[in-house]
This record gives sequence, C-alpha cells and structure tokens, in this order.
Amino acid sequence: MENETIRNPKHELDTMKTILILGGGVGGIVTANELSSSIGGEHNIVLIEKNKEHTFAPSYLWLMNGYRNKKQICVPLKSLLKKNIEVVNANVSEIVPDEHKVKAGEKEYHYDFLVIALGADLAPEKIQGWDHSIHTFYTMEGAVKLHETLKNTSGGKVALVISSMPYKCPGAPQEGAMLVEDFLKSKGIRDKVEISLFTPEPQPLPVAGPELGNAVKSILDQKEIRFHPSMFLESVDTKSKQLFFNGKEPFEYDLLIVIPPHQSPDVIRKSDLTNANGWIDVNPQTLETKHENVFAIGDVASIPLPGRWIHDKPLLLPKAGVFTHLQAVVVAKNIIRKIKGEKGDEKFCADGYCMLEAGEDLAGFAFGDFFGEPHPQVQLKQIGKKWHIGKVLFEKLWLSPVGFKKTFYKNLLQIGGKLIGIPVKL
Repeated sequence: MENETIRNPKHELDTMKTILILGGGVGGIVTANELSSSIGGEHNIVLIEKNKEHTFAPSYLWLMNGYRNKKQICVPLKSLLKKNIEVVNANVSEIVPDEHKVKAGEKEYHYDFLVIALGADLAPEKIQGWDHSIHTFYTMEGAVKLHETLKNTSGGKVALVISSMPYKCPGAPQEGAMLVEDFLKSKGIRDKVEISLFTPEPQPLPVAGPELGNAVKSILDQKEIRFHPSMFLESVDTKSKQLFFNGKEPFEYDLLIVIPPHQSPDVIRKSDLTNANGWIDVNPQTLETKHENVFAIGDVASIPLPGRWIHDKPLLLPKAGVFTHLQAVVVAKNIIRKIKGEKGDEKFCADGYCMLEAGEDLAGFAFGDFFGEPHPQVQLKQIGKKWHIGKVLFEKLWLSPVGFKKTFYKNLLQIGGKLIGIPVKL
C-alpha cells in the first residue's frame, strides 16, 4: 500500500487547463487534433465553430467548372476531429482577453489558452456598384452559380478582377482564369471569348518575386488570357456593364467575376486585438498576440516577412491554408510545452507550397522559404499532370475522416514528395 499513488481530484481539477479554439477551418481543426494527440483527456479542448459542416475551399474552383459537386467537398466537421475535442456550434460574439473569456451563442467560455482561427470574411458590399449579377468563386454558392452561368455562356468578354489587397490564396485568381479558359475551350467557344485578369498588383504572385511572376504571366499569355497589372478597381456599373479603374478608360464586360475585398470577422474588428488595418499582429515565430497565451493563426493574422524584393516595400505573408496548417502545429506544440511548465519556443518556419491549377488536368507547383532573405526564396516547377494528381490526393486527404483512410493518403503524399524531391509537410 505504501507505493500506491493517491489521486487528489481537487488537485487534478486545479491543474486541468482549458484550450479554447475559435474557428473550425484548417487552423482550428489542425490545432485541435494536434492537442488531442498529446493531451486529449488530460485537459479541456473546446472548438467553437458556427457551421456543422466543413467545406474544402480550394475545391471551389473545381466546383466552378463542374469537376465537383457540393456533396463531394462537404463533410461533417466532427468527422475530421479526433476524440476528446468538445465541439460547440455557435457564433463567436465577443472576445475579452483581459478577462480570459469568450462569448458564443448564449454562453460564456473561460480559457487558459486561446487560439483564434476565424479566418477572413468577404465584403463585396465595399465595391461601389456591387450587385448580385457579379460572380465570384470565393464562396461555395458563388462557385455553383458561376458554373451555371458558364454553361450558358456563348461568347463575349470575361473579366476577372482582384478588387483589393490582401486576399486569400494568392494563386487562386490565376487558377480561376485558367480554369474558366479550360471550361470554355471544352465547350468549343474559346475563339468567341476574350478573357482578361485585372489586379492592383504589379505582377502575378508578387510576394514570390519577379521570376516566378513572369513564369505565371507566360502561362497566361500562352492561354491568351490578358493580364492587366496595377489596376485599382474604383467602381462597377452593372447596367452598362463597365469597370472603372483608377482614372483609366472604362472596360466593358459581358461576364464579371470578382475576388471581393477581404476583412477580419466583425468580432475581431470590435475587439482590441487588431492593428490599423483590421488584422491581428502576432509574433512571426510563435504566433502569440500582444496578450499572453492568446494566439492568432491563418488568414486573420498579419505576419511581416523579413525579406523584400524592393528595398522600401515591406511584404506580408500570404493568406494561404498551407501556412495556416504549419502555424497550427507550432501553436499546439507551444501550448503543450507551456502546460508542462516548459518554454514555448517552437518556431514557425514559412516553408510554403502551392499547386497551381492550369486546366487540362495540369498544374504547376510553387514552393520555397517565404522567410528567406534578402527576399523570399520561391521557385516554380514545370507544369505537369503529377502536380494536379497531388492536388487531388491532398483534397482526398483533407476530406477523409480521422482514421486509416486519412493516414493512407498522408503517407502516399509524403512518399510521393520524397520521390520527386519536394519536402511536403502535412
């Protein structure tokens, strides 16, 4: 009996921590699962998300051109989460870091650690002249609606417009233009359509540098997609079907597809967490905010890059799911270390990659170190079928429920990455 350990329920209650995760997208799911694998059952892991279903946003482009339907890219949120994770379906209405509490639905939740992964909201209403005749593939319903319109298109001018900066997934507008081109080509009407891509940026994917930007522009040129840089959208007249850009000649269109303005969620903008631009500043390495034990990851976070392409023009880390995933792993590890009384010194390394869909079941692959100096070190692999297959496998990995199937796709992608010399972190 003298070697028997006597459990003290009160002591266990005092040492049990509550980790509150806001948002059930990539960041929230990965954070919760990483925590569950290490401390599930020992501490409270609570994920708050308003939607019961999770949709895979990268597949909206395939939804747009008919490669997918809604059922294929939507799964129950709980199927993607490991055990010992409490899921609360509610809308987050208030975050009060000074009191370590969050309001969601009709309840208050107190926390020891808070992870904010609420993403970015779309704000199309900020576009002067916006109405529902304007299309977008940045939402699931928008992609479905656009597919129906593309099916009925017989010709004319198609304009894709990046309305403002920043926006999610820096490669998506170029992918969208190429997939629209591919769809219209498959209909046999490509010669009757003029496709133009307008952006306020000086080049495609400017954070990746001039070499990669020129490579992407070359692909657009080959597909006869007209690229218009440094075009700042001022307004839209949907009656006359005209676009107005920073004092330049109006551009007439027949079909308009817009990447809407992005902003942080309303609950974030009402908090004291934001910077002057409405996003959350974080430590670039630990993702911790100005409040101790409060972290922000993914699209809602603002992370400056140490390198730059032009001396007087600082760069920000792109808002992309691959970075959100890596940030979630870092934050989970640091929370676990802190709970154990250790120093939370795991660091985020911005090694990112993107499979750039080009149509005809082909894709390019861009990857590199975005924290590189004197500028981000990014390269683009030649377009090929294997990158498209990789993107399909990644979709299957992400939408598979926790268990054998997900593990199978993860191993398959990692083995494939090693075989072709590409470091894939999943």
